[in-house]
Amino acid sequence: MLNSVSNMMFRLFRANETRVHELNYLFWECTTRCNLHCLHCGSDCAAATDDKDMPLEDFLCAFDTIPKSELPHNFTVVLTGGEPLLRSDLSEIGHALRRRGVGWGLVSNGYLYDRAMHSRLMEAGLGALTISLDGLEKEHDWMRGHRGSYQRTLNAIAIAAQERRINFDVVTCVNQRNLPQLQAIHDLLASLGVPQWRIFTIIPIGRARNHPELHLTDSQFDQLMEFIKDKREATHTLSRSHTNSFMNVTFSCEGYLGRYERKVRQNPYFCHAGINIASVLIDGTICACPNIDRQVFAQGNIYRDNLWQVWQTRFHPFRDRSWARRGMCKNCKAFRNCLGNGMHNWHGDCQEVINCHYRKTLPQKTQQSH
Repeated sequence: MLNSVSNMMFRLFRANETRVHELNYLFWECTTRCNLHCLHCGSDCAAATDDKDMPLEDFLCAFDTIPKSELPHNFTVVLTGGEPLLRSDLSEIGHALRRRGVGWGLVSNGYLYDRAMHSRLMEAGLGALTISLDGLEKEHDWMRGHRGSYQRTLNAIAIAAQERRINFDVVTCVNQRNLPQLQAIHDLLASLGVPQWRIFTIIPIGRARNHPELHLTDSQFDQLMEFIKDKREATHTLSRSHTNSFMNVTFSCEGYLGRYERKVRQNPYFCHAGINIASVLIDGTICACPNIDRQVFAQGNIYRDNLWQVWQTRFHPFRDRSWARRGMCKNCKAFRNCLGNGMHNWHGDCQEVINCHYRKTLPQKTQQSH
């Protein structure tokens, strides 16, 4: 009964957030250049690319269409790519955003993040940083396609973990090769003082389509959920004993998890794409989060459209998910909680969701009849 009431209250909250659709998180795909060659890259970035970095002034022209009165106090611009650290004007970008009264952060593979880079970015007002670590040395270097990337990434994590002025987390893409290493990775990150470890899995898009070993089986997914649940329960016990030296472990926002939903993340599943999150992509495309099929769900382009007007008047497929009642989702009893999973799980003709975490968490007999 308690769960039913809680689910109902959350659905009301989600409906109100959707109605208001306050924009507070804006991704900027500022480059598609990258210094690594990751097996799971959804955008298939390369060291040499035909896409030129978007000029800062172009992005700022789009950003400045947002009225100052509509910028919430927690508004954040997140630089992504590609690898943002390949740009030489990050300090200029940071200062320009801070002058506009908004926070900024970036997502990085960490390879170029040393103490000198850290100092420059902090001086420019860096407020949030995410670095990827995808296993212990052999597995991380294999995943990233570059021998030596593990040590460089570890050094970056050690620097960032000691900086209390930024919101810092490490993300790990769990696959069949690093799944047995989760405890060792956990202990390593905790020893470095990492405050939060965010875990996610892969969908078969981009390069990941060609690497089945990256994708967990249903039983392996269940194993991952149990690991996160156990870590969160241990953290809860530590927090009750007033111990502050623990690391928060959480599953990403990639889909509804049924029986694990309130055990592996702090807040119930909610795909904020197009509700609170938008993106400006490398060619000016306006979309939601960068992992979404940009051919299908593009909403406009900053070179011909007003970003703020697009946010206010478009994004209908994100705010009314009734279209997702198709394929395996058509008669699913969990649809009102899930709304067809994360938007990044719909690609191509969108006749079927690519990934359903809810089905993975069901007992096999129930799954077969679901």
